Amino acid sequence: MTTTAQSVIRRAAETLQDLTATRWSTGELVRYLNDGQREALMFRPDVFATSTTLTLVDGARQTLPSTAAKLLDVIRNAASASSRKAVRIVNRQLLDSQVPDWHIAPPAVSAIHYMYDPVNPREFYVYPPATVLTQLDVVVAQYPSAIAEPAANTTFTSVSGNIGMPDILANALTDYVIARAYMKDSEQAGNAGRAQAHYVLFTAALSTDFKGTSGTVISTAGAPARGASI
Repeated sequence: MTTTAQSVIRRAAETLQDLTATRWSTGELVRYLNDGQREALMFRPDVFATSTTLTLVDGARQTLPSTAAKLLDVIRNAASASSRKAVRIVNRQLLDSQVPDWHIAPPAVSAIHYMYDPVNPREFYVYPPATVLTQLDVVVAQYPSAIAEPAANTTFTSVSGNIGMPDILANALTDYVIARAYMKDSEQAGNAGRAQAHYVLFTAALSTDFKGTSGTVISTAGAPARGASI
């Protein structure tokens, strides 16, 4: 993630033939860039995957920190160097049927299973219930940091910071900025088509990259196959 936001805005402005920020202000293009990163998060949360260690709270139900949009995986226990046992995902309905009172089971520092429902992407459950000493190494989809809007009446040279997406997707982000700019001027001849074309390039880049990495993200979709053992 070493691509600068300035380079994305510059390439967009060049395509729009507006390097002087006459038709579209630089701040406007930066807002589109931030919107594009958030939209990419919806399509491809794995693009924003970050490994981190979570300290849990008492009980079975856990909530991700405010900086995380979605849980992608739970790797292992991390409370001590001598306890690095893996944590397996399990279907909550399966655990409910086999251990109906698992929510009030005796708490433990080490988790054995975790349960996750993509309908509620910022929460997950652990079994046995956790203590305040429980720590887990997890992978989460992190919200991208917003690029600061520059002062009014400035050009792309005033934009600072790096994009929050992998460098390989910088062109896709540029296409998103261009698409949004053309959407604003969609009443101009041809601009609606240009907006659509650049948005298609944006989504195609995300889906094309997904085909090459699907093996690494398929396990984040939710619970295991029905009937899996706990």
